[in-house]
Amino acid sequence: MSQEIELKLALPPRALPALKRHPLVAGAARQGSAKTLDNTYFDTPDLRLQARRIALRTRKQGHVDLQTVKCAAESTAGLTSRPEWEQPYCGSFDFSAVDAPKVRKLLTRHAAALVPAFSTRFRRETRLYAPDDKVRILMMIDTGEVIAGDRRAPICELELELVAGEPLDLLLLACRLAADNPLMPSDISKAERGYALHLGTRPEPARAEPSAIAPDHSPLAAFRALASACLRQWQANAVGATEDGAPEFIHQLRVALRRLRTLLSLFAPILPPEFVEHWRARLGENARAFAEARDLDVLYEEILAPVATDEAEHSGREADSVIALAERIRSERERARGEALLALDPAAQGRLMIGLTAALHALPDERARDERALADFAVRELERLRKKVRRRHAAAADRSRTHLHALRIALKRLRYALEFFAPLLPAKPTRRYLATIVRAQNALGFVHDVDVARTRLAHFAGDDAQLGAAVAFVCGWHGPGYARLGRRALRDVERLLQEDAPWAASRD
Repeated sequence: MSQEIELKLALPPRALPALKRHPLVAGAARQGSAKTLDNTYFDTPDLRLQARRIALRTRKQGHVDLQTVKCAAESTAGLTSRPEWEQPYCGSFDFSAVDAPKVRKLLTRHAAALVPAFSTRFRRETRLYAPDDKVRILMMIDTGEVIAGDRRAPICELELELVAGEPLDLLLLACRLAADNPLMPSDISKAERGYALHLGTRPEPARAEPSAIAPDHSPLAAFRALASACLRQWQANAVGATEDGAPEFIHQLRVALRRLRTLLSLFAPILPPEFVEHWRARLGENARAFAEARDLDVLYEEILAPVATDEAEHSGREADSVIALAERIRSERERARGEALLALDPAAQGRLMIGLTAALHALPDERARDERALADFAVRELERLRKKVRRRHAAAADRSRTHLHALRIALKRLRYALEFFAPLLPAKPTRRYLATIVRAQNALGFVHDVDVARTRLAHFAGDDAQLGAAVAFVCGWHGPGYARLGRRALRDVERLLQEDAPWAASRD
């Protein structure tokens, strides 16, 4: 078995000529002539291999036929590590060389049922980047298509495969190439794209992954693992937003950036200060580019749409003015969505993702050696955030907009930290504690949305008396819910602060 470490970078076909002219590409030694690769992927009719995240393909390369088995990859911002078994193919499958018993057993059991599922055909140009005697990286430019029945999807990507050196060498090369070319990291393999085409599925907005840290991780190792998961969420939604345009992709992209910034603050005690400061600023600036589109989505869907729907059943000037206001905001929302998609420049997003991934790999490991165990670190940070919630809750007794919003932010940070550290804590109490936080956070979120709506709707209404009356009506319509949810959130937080925290048992 070989362990393949590669970095896959997608780019638009129009950018290929510039990429090939780049000094690092043009100056790399050609590895033979360009080749056309015909690949057929096999599975059972009910896709048993896909269910186990195993890819089986045959490849025809000139007069040579190969059989390849690949297993699930660990991927971060396109940097992929996966087990792979490759051998000659002589017309029938032979799995004897697969030295992972469970994988070999599964393949052998279903061998008789294997049928072609989809194929890929692409032209590959390969060069060898070897800046010194320690680093050797294959640069493979693939152009072609994925084929599933009568469906087609284009392939245009650069794969960097590590032959000698460290994963950081791949990332540093990618940083230099991305500085001048529109490269977007891609964690989606050709096999995954083929299965999606075969099934006719479209990308779904990616939500936060469950935390996969373990008690034996150092704080720095935990930070890397958690940051990598946030990067995967960011990347998947950036790609999804450019291909689909649905607003939930933008929302989940912003969630990923928010979680990353929270993570940086949470682990700041064990990270270089300049690293934390630099990346919090850059990620915050990136998130702000999409803020207006999300804010207007909430304003329309959560604040205006319920009132407009209710008023549509009535007639009269009041109903007409509310509907007119909703139409005005809907128009503004469409404008903001268009601007957000324009701001979602794949090249700029790709540079940020590759840069952060490289920075994560470059963090000095020795800083974590003198830190306390991860469980102790988690308890200390969770307790710090709980104390902040307590202070913000006391201040929010005045029900002021500013203090309620500050409490909401403190709750959100505590929630993210609990989700990050969940594998270290007792499961049932943690779920119960999180559920209370989410309930209070959502209630305060609605209160904040109404507070923001008062200001934004008044701005959009301007001097129009009819729209101004509609603003007053909408805010009044939400008044009872606003007051009820504000009171409930404060009660929920008070009860939360009176309970034993789920990490209290971790101190014993």
